[in-house]
Amino acid sequence: MKICIIGTGYVGLVTGTCFAEMGNEVWCFDIDEKKINILNAGEVPIFEPGLKELIERNRRNNRLHFTTDFKEAVKDTLFCFIAVGTPPGEDGSADLQYVLNAAQAIGREINNYTIIVNKSTVPVGTAEKVRAMIYEQLKARNSGELEFDVVSNPEFLKEGSAIEDFMRPDRIIVGTNNVRSAEFIKQLYEPFVRNEHPIYIMDIKSAEISKYAANAMLATRISFMNEIAKLCDAVGADVNNVRVGIGSDKRIGMPFLYPGIGYGGSCFPKDVQALIRIGHEYGTTMNVITAVEIVNHQQKHYMVEMIIKKYGKDLKDRTFGVWGLAFKPQTDDMREAPAIIIINELIRYGAQIVAYDPEAIEQAKNTFKDVPLQRLRYVSDKMDVVADIDALLLLTEWREFRQTDFTIVKDKMKEAVIFDGRNQYNPQKMQEIGFEYYCIGRGKNVY
Repeated sequence: MKICIIGTGYVGLVTGTCFAEMGNEVWCFDIDEKKINILNAGEVPIFEPGLKELIERNRRNNRLHFTTDFKEAVKDTLFCFIAVGTPPGEDGSADLQYVLNAAQAIGREINNYTIIVNKSTVPVGTAEKVRAMIYEQLKARNSGELEFDVVSNPEFLKEGSAIEDFMRPDRIIVGTNNVRSAEFIKQLYEPFVRNEHPIYIMDIKSAEISKYAANAMLATRISFMNEIAKLCDAVGADVNNVRVGIGSDKRIGMPFLYPGIGYGGSCFPKDVQALIRIGHEYGTTMNVITAVEIVNHQQKHYMVEMIIKKYGKDLKDRTFGVWGLAFKPQTDDMREAPAIIIINELIRYGAQIVAYDPEAIEQAKNTFKDVPLQRLRYVSDKMDVVADIDALLLLTEWREFRQTDFTIVKDKMKEAVIFDGRNQYNPQKMQEIGFEYYCIGRGKNVY
């Protein structure tokens, strides 16, 4: 069947490519001509493991197309997925202008029964707004009798494993009030759930809130463990032992119980803020979620506090090396990355930074475009970071940082000091090598 994807960002590109992999004819539309030209030239504007190869195969087999011609993309399609951005406004609410622009374009062009699927993360009530916008455009064309359905189908993709998440989902949530659209969606997703994982059909509003609730729950676990880690540092306990002690409880489990320097990315910060705002709009104070956001903001400053405690606030004669810039490994995404706050604060105190990331350097250059090059320098190898630095900061837990020969690292550094924001290394082993080692919630806070 033919599928139209509106938006070739992270979600749209993965969604369209995976549908094409299952034999569908997929047309991906975007108003960004530069992005479409990049995709048609065989390049991919984002880093996601396995995505480039999948795109190449499906373009070669003529199942996957990229275009700026909306009429071409939507012609004779059964499914039209809206996968555009919903950036947070100043008050934290989701900005729906791109979603509604997409709905307006759909209403101007469709000529047959179409199922419009909200794949973007949107607040409660968005499906109704999309339906109203499409109907308004159809009436203006004297086509008000043309049938269409609007469905909520939130995505649950993790950057770094998005292909696997889409191809073998834990569950698929579909919000619809129409039996016909539910059956069509089931047919579309049937190849993806042969592992017998469920497709949940529910009302639209419940589906719309499910994505926000899921991300808020995961963010809550992260902030909870970060607060426990601070307590462990204060009392002399080891947060790794605490994590095992509570995570072995079947009611709790181990996932998302790793302390660190705070969460970032395109989803958790935005969705937590949006959920707070939704509660405010409907007269419900989201006390727990508000605290989650506060704790996360504080945690991004925690490593800087440790650095200041050791060196003082005058860092103008200090050079710090940074391993990792992206908000998490296996992505080049710098959005809301803890590295942004940490690096900016250290530079504000006068420090110089030498940084390396396997994938995010180009994104970082844009993020830190106003920082003078003499204050923030990028290198192409992790070992180039450590020469003559006062301390090494691990900010993203890329695999290539795990099995490093730290005897060589120590010999290259001016001082043997490590601030580990991801608790990647064994404190006792680091001490044996000769490092002054700082981490998150390991009791003594320095070894």
